[in-house]
Amino acid sequence: MSATTVQTDGINYAGKIRRNLSPSQLYEDALRYEPGTSISSAGALIARSGQKTGRSPRDKRVVEEASTVDDVWWGPVNKKLSEPAFGINYERAVDYLNTRDRLYVFDGFAGWDPKYRIKVRVVCARAYHALFMNNMLIRPTQEELDNFGEPDFTIINAGQFPANRLTSGMTSSTSVAISFERKQMVILGTEYAGEMKKGVFTVMHYLMPKAGVLSLHSSCNEGPTGDVSLFFGLSGTGKTTLSADPHRPLIGDDEHVWTENGVFNIEGGCYAKAINLSAEKEPEIFNAIRFGSVLENVVYDEATRVVDYTDKSITENTRCAYPIEYIPNAKIPCVGGSPKNIVLLTCDAFGVLPPVAKLTPAQAMYHFISGYTAKIAGTEEGVTEPKATFSACFGQPFLVWHPVKYAQMLAQKMQEHNVNVWLVNTGWSGGAYGIGKRISLKYSRAIIDAIHSGELQSAEYTNYGVFNLQIPTAVSNVPAKVLDPSQAWEGTPQEFQETIAKLANLFQSNFKEYANKATPEIAAAGPQWQG
Repeated sequence: MSATTVQTDGINYAGKIRRNLSPSQLYEDALRYEPGTSISSAGALIARSGQKTGRSPRDKRVVEEASTVDDVWWGPVNKKLSEPAFGINYERAVDYLNTRDRLYVFDGFAGWDPKYRIKVRVVCARAYHALFMNNMLIRPTQEELDNFGEPDFTIINAGQFPANRLTSGMTSSTSVAISFERKQMVILGTEYAGEMKKGVFTVMHYLMPKAGVLSLHSSCNEGPTGDVSLFFGLSGTGKTTLSADPHRPLIGDDEHVWTENGVFNIEGGCYAKAINLSAEKEPEIFNAIRFGSVLENVVYDEATRVVDYTDKSITENTRCAYPIEYIPNAKIPCVGGSPKNIVLLTCDAFGVLPPVAKLTPAQAMYHFISGYTAKIAGTEEGVTEPKATFSACFGQPFLVWHPVKYAQMLAQKMQEHNVNVWLVNTGWSGGAYGIGKRISLKYSRAIIDAIHSGELQSAEYTNYGVFNLQIPTAVSNVPAKVLDPSQAWEGTPQEFQETIAKLANLFQSNFKEYANKATPEIAAAGPQWQG
């Protein structure tokens, strides 16, 4: 394709543009030009992301612009960057890309619903990055590509080149900056491909609520009768794993939008954690790792190219990106009706939250706004062991509007469709991290099955103390002892009370930030503890 048909301000494509190449062509370039690249025994491309093996949230910036300044939830998540500083970073990225012998362009879509989808262009200098976004965006047909026109948003990825620390607003040599007015994202100083994926999500997290529909950090699947379930949760809580169910078609594993017609997936692929991956535990994901997939930062046998998924010597955040159709029962196109069940996934590092609880509407809002979980090792730079955290809407790093806006929109949707909401803990049981054990994946799967079968709808419940949660007395294929953390606790009763009090206090302290915008019913739906 000639350079004249693709234009990006300042970039010279003449003679070096490689637009929407096939996976085979991208494999060839990656193997030829990118040191450390290999092909796994299963056929996936093995790539290295360099020094950064996770996202760099402290280096994310949003440009302060007149057209959006009153919309953005400014603070630790959305740090301000001036328009001149963004311009400097843009020019720095363009100057670097213009020195490259090859420029990869991938044009694709974000959003399976034609009414709401946006056209995204990715410009980068690594075949690995182009293949990654080929998997993660929705791949256009040849006719759609021929008529693509100008993109609605452009990612300029010059991640091999550092930001200038002296540029106003920079705190390191890494910069991930978004300008909604210019409709551009600029990446400097990190080659971690996940920044592009989450950058697109951040853009959709702004544009969709502005259009009156709700963007969600969730996975989604559909039952044989068309019943749709949403799974909310941060990285490492089981969102991808638990939604990959052989008996329920997968709509998507991470990012969705709930419209007047139902839900649609934002992405064209899945981005799964690969640490400790096995065919026995996660067959759908394991078998999706084949030709066309991208494996990041994994260790493998030099002779056989067999990947050792237990090896975390490079990072715990080993990953695989693959097209969604690599999941055998993926639903294409990735759209569904309005949800019947919503599952709020958490990874409790204290070992005191139950494996499952049925939530009232007020509790659902409280826990959605709180977004309690534990950061799992490897998903961000510097995180080496689980750490208790609160992430509003189970996706605070990607929010653009204030969390209450998303919560209000969700509450309206839940009321309109009479949705069941469940809190499911995939974290620790028997004690806190370091003492107890991670709740068995087979138990978590059995709980999800019981939600979908309707078993938990008609189960007997008992009240769970401080958190005032309704927990079932029995779930098929789950030991009764596991269902009640106070019974599963392996320490003393006093230690249990001290631990649950500690977590309750953390919840209460965190919610103070949102209490003035929450209804009295929502504010009262959290743990009741005076200490």
